[in-house]
Amino acid sequence: MFRRVVAIALFSMAVLAAGGPLQAACSAERVDLRGDWGQARFSIEVADTEALRAKGLMNREHLPRSAGMLFIFEAPTSPSFWMRNTLIPLDMIFVDPTGAVTHVHHNAIPHDTTPIPGGDNVLMVLEINGGLARSMGIDVGSELRHPRLDDAIALWPCDP
Repeated sequence: MFRRVVAIALFSMAVLAAGGPLQAACSAERVDLRGDWGQARFSIEVADTEALRAKGLMNREHLPRSAGMLFIFEAPTSPSFWMRNTLIPLDMIFVDPTGAVTHVHHNAIPHDTTPIPGGDNVLMVLEINGGLARSMGIDVGSELRHPRLDDAIALWPCDP
């Protein structure tokens, strides 16, 4: 528990130093997450076309700790991912149209071609470094904020 608290505190300090307080306006280049564990911000690359989603984080040797990739689908779907040509372990955070985290797949194994299903009604998937979601406490019920979510139904809208 102590290591988790220290990890969250260090990550929060890095986030605040890099991007300011989490109350700042939404940006297409980042996502905010919150839960009973606290809050976090990740700088992101957006994969919102079939070609970008197919490539994902393949062939990357490193992903900065406070970075990730946000896969955005045109409509809610039942996505399945794999780790072909992916060199680093990843956590996959599956999000519904309201921004609620509905499933987290921890530590996907590099190069594994076993399908990783995300469940139904998934609009977005955030990929971050493997092990980070668990160490921070990001889990089902956490909330994600991003301008591509519909503020009218978002649990944590960009424009309150």
